[in-house]
Amino acid sequence: MQIKQLVAAAALVLAPLAALAADAPTQLNQFIANVASATGSFSQQTSGQAQGRPEQSGEFSFQRPGKFRWHVKKPYEQLIVSDGEKVLQYDPDLAQVTQRSVDQSIGTSPAAILFGSGSLEEAFVVQSLPGDDGLQWLRATPRGADAGFSHVDIGFRNDLPARLLLLDAFGQTTRIDLSGIKANPELPASLFQFTPPADVDVVKMQ
Repeated sequence: MQIKQLVAAAALVLAPLAALAADAPTQLNQFIANVASATGSFSQQTSGQAQGRPEQSGEFSFQRPGKFRWHVKKPYEQLIVSDGEKVLQYDPDLAQVTQRSVDQSIGTSPAAILFGSGSLEEAFVVQSLPGDDGLQWLRATPRGADAGFSHVDIGFRNDLPARLLLLDAFGQTTRIDLSGIKANPELPASLFQFTPPADVDVVKMQ
């Protein structure tokens, strides 16, 4: 078979696959409907400010609805845990735990998009964006003015979120790359529970 014929044949085979590739909003809806729990790794970097923050990395887990664990391991430790009712943020360096209700913390946050359940359209305007860097993209813009961020772009690959780009109210962009995602593992309830150490201050936010 000649090279041109081989290329043409490959194009005919791959064309239906490309046509079946879902846009990002469809992949997001499928992710919410089909992935009830997951674990993975993340790296996070914020730019657009006078002094950029160092890159953070760690591991995450979630279980719908509203349970998640976001554990920053480098360059310094920080832990955010939600049991579905309250969210605890533990900063060992400050010896402090901040407690908020789930509604206060993730009602209109990017966490609600990936870790919550229910209708996204109630809290966000979701639209497709052009594909870029091998990812299918969408933009979620909060309907309320008190969300604390302007919008978040989410890039999907193979029906799983791979990258988030969050633009906050101060013009800073936070990039979060997700990797090694394992869908629907069995997770112990203890993973989403956290008892603050006895020697730390607990600040309850109203």
